[in-house]
Amino acid sequence: MNPLIAEFIGTAILVLLGNGVVANAILKDTKGSPGNWVLITAGWGLAVYVAVLCTAPYSGAHINPAVTVGLVAAGLFPAADMPGYILAQLAGGMTGAVLVFVTYRNHFNASDDQGAKLGCFSTAPNIRSIPTNFFSELIGTFILVFAVLGISEGTISWVGSGAENLPEGKVGLGSIGALPVALVVVSIGMSLGGTTGYAINPARDLGPRIVHQLLPIRGKGDSDWPYAWVPIVGPIAGALLAAVIYAAVM
Repeated sequence: MNPLIAEFIGTAILVLLGNGVVANAILKDTKGSPGNWVLITAGWGLAVYVAVLCTAPYSGAHINPAVTVGLVAAGLFPAADMPGYILAQLAGGMTGAVLVFVTYRNHFNASDDQGAKLGCFSTAPNIRSIPTNFFSELIGTFILVFAVLGISEGTISWVGSGAENLPEGKVGLGSIGALPVALVVVSIGMSLGGTTGYAINPARDLGPRIVHQLLPIRGKGDSDWPYAWVPIVGPIAGALLAAVIYAAVM
């Protein structure tokens, strides 16, 4: 599979399942409402797991422009490939958001809460304080990217020696290799996500916010563009900080 197609598919899966659990938890008359934060954070962690599981062998499963920027800054990914990856991620995020709307369309129509409808697409702070909100996105993404930089390939390696006289080899861990990143995302959500809803991913927020702006959602309200730069710039800053500190200490 072409890496750009994999990034598109992976980010679409991420947003479909991640924003899907938000819709299930907060829209009217769903099986999951009234939901809670544990449901949402668990759902997002599992969304990451599925997306990474499906695409890691083909693109490395960045599925997040902040991760791509962090890997480039750390010298672990070619800078020339970064624009294509980010465009594929944004397009995937928009596609996933459209699929969430189609899946939950009746529940969007049944709901009157404009904030809940926007929350099924993009993030918003519970207490609007731009410096604090920015720091929340920065620190959450710092943890994510620092962890990603430290996670090794999902393999067990050995060198042939000893009585067994085994040749050099490597066994892939398959789906287990996707688990560490998913657990990191769950931890960030449960511990740090209560301030802004922890976008920690510009494609997860910007793409769906554009879709919210464009779709004919009944009674949707505005898309809160004055806040939109925070879940873009905050994660990028966090990713760059993670790359700098990782390079300095590792």
